[in-house]
Amino acid sequence: MAEAAIALDPWAQTIFQLTSLNDGVNFGTPSARRPFTQTGERRVTVKLIERPSTTTATIEWRDSTRCCYGDQVWRAMRARTAGVCAMSGREIRPGDQVYGPNPRPVPSNAGAMILASVLDQATSL
Repeated sequence: MAEAAIALDPWAQTIFQLTSLNDGVNFGTPSARRPFTQTGERRVTVKLIERPSTTTATIEWRDSTRCCYGDQVWRAMRARTAGVCAMSGREIRPGDQVYGPNPRPVPSNAGAMILASVLDQATSL
């Protein structure tokens, strides 16, 4: 079902089509579940806007290759898979307390996570 939603998303289709003109850079196949990685030339800007509750955060997400969200709601959860914190770059292990994008509708950055401790530090600044 998520793959069908991506197939209808013009931005995902454009990025997928641009891969044929990539000069050796591999963007991979568009996937709603692709884990977040910040490698090479790719730069993601992540900013905490507000903490409406103890289990939610409003995040500004800017990624020129996948998506931009001005006020995306992220929810507290436990990491199911290993990953990288989108704000700090620190390692995330399964079971860590993290925040992730609201899963409905499936966002382009669905695999991204932010460590809860990093958001707590950002809130106290």
